[in-house]
Amino acid sequence: MADYSFFDKYLDGHLPEAYKYFGAHKCILNGKEGYAFRVYAPMAKEVSIIGDFNFWKPTRLKKVDYRGLYEGFIEDAKEGQLYKIHILGCDNCYKDKQDPFAFKNQSRSQTCSILVDLSKIKIDDNEFVSKRDRNFDKPVSIYELHTGTFKRKTDGSEYSYSELADVLIPYLLKMSFTHVELMPITSFPNDASWGYQCLGYYAIDSRWGDILDFAKFVEKLHQNGIGIILDFVPVHFAVDSFGLEKFDGSCVFEYANEHEFSQWGSKNFDLGKDPVRSFLIGSLYYFANLYHVDGFRFDAISNIIYYDGNPNNGENSGAIEFVKRANGYIHALFPSIMMMAEDSSAYGHVTKGGFDEGLGFDYKWDLGWMNDTLKYYSKDPIYKKFIHNQITFSMAYFYSENFILPLSHDEVVHMKGSILNKMYGDYDTKFALVRNLYAYQFAHPGKKLNFMGNEIASFDEWKEFEPVPFSVLNYAKHQGVQRLFRDLNLIYQNHSSMYFEEYNPVHFSWIMADNGDQSVYAFKRESADECMIFIFNMTSNFYWDYDLGVPYEGEYDEILNTDKAVYGGWNQYNGLPMETYGNGIHNQKFKITLKLPSYGAIFLCHHKIKQEDDKKIELIKEDERKNVQI
Repeated sequence: MADYSFFDKYLDGHLPEAYKYFGAHKCILNGKEGYAFRVYAPMAKEVSIIGDFNFWKPTRLKKVDYRGLYEGFIEDAKEGQLYKIHILGCDNCYKDKQDPFAFKNQSRSQTCSILVDLSKIKIDDNEFVSKRDRNFDKPVSIYELHTGTFKRKTDGSEYSYSELADVLIPYLLKMSFTHVELMPITSFPNDASWGYQCLGYYAIDSRWGDILDFAKFVEKLHQNGIGIILDFVPVHFAVDSFGLEKFDGSCVFEYANEHEFSQWGSKNFDLGKDPVRSFLIGSLYYFANLYHVDGFRFDAISNIIYYDGNPNNGENSGAIEFVKRANGYIHALFPSIMMMAEDSSAYGHVTKGGFDEGLGFDYKWDLGWMNDTLKYYSKDPIYKKFIHNQITFSMAYFYSENFILPLSHDEVVHMKGSILNKMYGDYDTKFALVRNLYAYQFAHPGKKLNFMGNEIASFDEWKEFEPVPFSVLNYAKHQGVQRLFRDLNLIYQNHSSMYFEEYNPVHFSWIMADNGDQSVYAFKRESADECMIFIFNMTSNFYWDYDLGVPYEGEYDEILNTDKAVYGGWNQYNGLPMETYGNGIHNQKFKITLKLPSYGAIFLCHHKIKQEDDKKIELIKEDERKNVQI
């Protein structure tokens, strides 16, 4: 007798391994090879399979549970063949649908699902996966990527996943990024949606290859020490008639009320329905289990917390329960996977707080930081003193969540201008300010995320049909920004004070937070063995000898100056280590004097252990001198 206990779990919203039971799976039944199909269609009157294997004549599936579970076996169905689910819905209309659990669909607006053999997926990455964790006390620098437009082949065609890995990985290693985050790569029909209106939550998008291509992509990344994060879109789905909408004539996946449609014209998932929860949590499990994905970034969390993303509409308790359950299952089953929220709301405990009060994410995008910071850098320096707190404000709330600092794709599209073009001023000033901005992002506590093209200071907005304009690297200014970006990643990863317990406030303090008249900021971050000082001059004023308070006596090495000529600056840097002297200022015990360039950012490092060792050596030498005199 068949065991259908899994179906009870699916209906209760507690079947994370749903992909093992639903969809189309290659198998042998009664000595015959073929594919087993299983479909959930609670209000359907009939469910059939049509495809290449039966000349597109319906093969009826058997209803094995009155609650809407259908299954059947088709002998001689083969990998690569096309198929659809043929449904007589409760509205008495026949519909031909893609399989919600298909593991591959046709590309773009083509409407069929495709049979695959999941048993062929093999990923050789045990060493990487065994050592990964959620990186709370490690540097994380994420390169956000649109798969089709990072680079193109010489004939203009797009790389497959595996081919892209061979182009992308050397670049990520050269630039010292730790992770790549892919904009959605689950099957979606419309290029202009960038993947954020998808249909196939288990199907690797066929624009760029198949399941084996993607598995090889992940394998190559992991073998080179690079993690992979996927964008996940649990709020809404595309309205194409061959997809999830009115799947069996009823609202299987969407709301059946005024919340059916989203503000984007797509359909909202009804996340209060337990089968929908199993469906979406199952998608996460599928990619984590089969493809060894290292993290998920949930899109548009504010639209989960509140109906239509509007706090005035009230909290969506069913959707909130879904998020808690999703994070709970993934953390329990894959403890080393990072869960991230793209959330613009002020909802408390997205990442912190106990399970009952928190949403359970590991990290939250700090969209407030992104918006305030970019507005500040766009202003004429004359007016910056009036908005001085736009830079300091982020630290007033930073420790309420585990934040990621994003400069993401959302900020370089739809006539918003590229990051470089958002900067105030003429050509040279824009480049000086964008170098300052990136230094500030890396100096600020929080993990880092940058969209492709940021690191070369592209003048052009991103478009989903154009590759990143790497040709700008023929010009020195762009080369300089790229080199700065690489050096920031290296400094970040090699200085413990820039990531050690960065969500603990004891390791950060302002040295200069209220100098609005000069628009100069300074703060320090510490670990056990070093203290880093970060100074930012937000105006064109140049200071030959700027006095700054510092907490420890001894030497301070200038490890980064954004005005160096190699970065495209005017070479106004300090060079030799700076020694403390005289009385302290800025509520610090000691002070140094440094050269502070126009629109410049400076990183200083004081090595605590080295300084203590130097003192011990001096004491020993002093004792030796005394002994000689005696």
